[in-house]
Amino acid sequence: MGIPHPSRRSFLTAVSAGAVALTAAPLLAACGDGGSGSDGKVTIEWMDIATTEPSKTIYPKIAKAYEAAHPNVKIKLTNLENEAFKSKMTALTASGKLPDIFVTWGGGVLKQQIDAGLVKDLTSPASGLLNTITPVSQKPYQFDGKTYAVPYDMGMVGFWYNKRHFAKAGIKAPPKTWAEFLDDVRKLKAAGITPIALGGKDKWPGMYYWAYLAMRVGGMPAMEQAAKTNDFTAPAFAGAGQHLKELVDLQPFQPGFQNAGFDAPGGEAASVGAGKAAMELMGQWAPAVEKDASGKGIGDDEGWFPFPAVDGGQGALTDVFGGGNGHALGKDAPKEAVDFLAFMLNAENEHELVSSGAFMPVVKGAENALDANRKQVADALGTSTGFQLYLDQAFPPAVGQQVNDSVAALIGGKATPEQVAQQVTKAAKSQ
Repeated sequence: MGIPHPSRRSFLTAVSAGAVALTAAPLLAACGDGGSGSDGKVTIEWMDIATTEPSKTIYPKIAKAYEAAHPNVKIKLTNLENEAFKSKMTALTASGKLPDIFVTWGGGVLKQQIDAGLVKDLTSPASGLLNTITPVSQKPYQFDGKTYAVPYDMGMVGFWYNKRHFAKAGIKAPPKTWAEFLDDVRKLKAAGITPIALGGKDKWPGMYYWAYLAMRVGGMPAMEQAAKTNDFTAPAFAGAGQHLKELVDLQPFQPGFQNAGFDAPGGEAASVGAGKAAMELMGQWAPAVEKDASGKGIGDDEGWFPFPAVDGGQGALTDVFGGGNGHALGKDAPKEAVDFLAFMLNAENEHELVSSGAFMPVVKGAENALDANRKQVADALGTSTGFQLYLDQAFPPAVGQQVNDSVAALIGGKATPEQVAQQVTKAAKSQ
């Protein structure tokens, strides 16, 4: 993902204290070609990542309902797995032609597409819809006072765990410090339980550990300083790598984790969902994907806790890492694309999305559809003292990819903590 960033800036989103609670199909032959034909018919090209349930079923259902109410509109939905989607979008950005509607995580990747003149400014066209959505969920998509995407999910990353496994290992309560966490990993191993499932092949799940540890060691000021200077050689980042190596040295992951995907058969989500691993560090969608990937899920045995604090670190337990999902429009998208996004987030559809278990609410007043675990996520967001966007989205693509690659090398024993910091710094300064 090495497209140069036109403004030569890095973007690291930090939301200050007081933030309220909001995180196998054929490729399109052409994108951004939607619009009205001579017969008055409108085709909307929509590219998304809904390859797992419940969105795999819900999205086509919403599209068909819209088409039924608007016979002149045809919605062509293409779903790609995360990494395939990122690769495809990189190629489309380079070609200068984006889909009419496409999923975005905001941050530096979206800013790059905006700077290239490929994304529609939705501030005015979608003003009515945006007024119904919580302000904090719009932040990753706002630049220079304008909004370029409509969020449909906003949340944070935390540990999803199997209560039954914890009890078997003699763990009475979730850990609150990194030292306690490492001790719990040892207890789980001693009890014959795989402590953590990791989708090492996808790389981004491992990045979550390094990012959170950097936040816990250096606090939000360290993250903000790195964004300003493009320098990740500060003690917080080397320290993050050292603490991650402490975990890796315990060999906590499932066998074959380096070749396992996040939502692939036998991968991270499936391992937790099938009860074969005790934990995963993942976003609010984890339980739904665990159930879909394993065919069952762990039901009432599922619990959640925030990423632990690091003893002596500057970061607070209430500083959170995560982000949202939104839909942006290509510059030439027809006006019906905005109308469709409004339809997607009407009261009925928003309730179905949130109650499915895979999404956090973005429409004001939709919080009552949350289950107990996601209520914890919402509460943690509501009391957060800092918010950091996913690092592989906060930065331009080349930098985000370097973060993922370098952290994966560290987890695989092929890079030192210092090398990770140096490699990411080199990539950031080259933009």
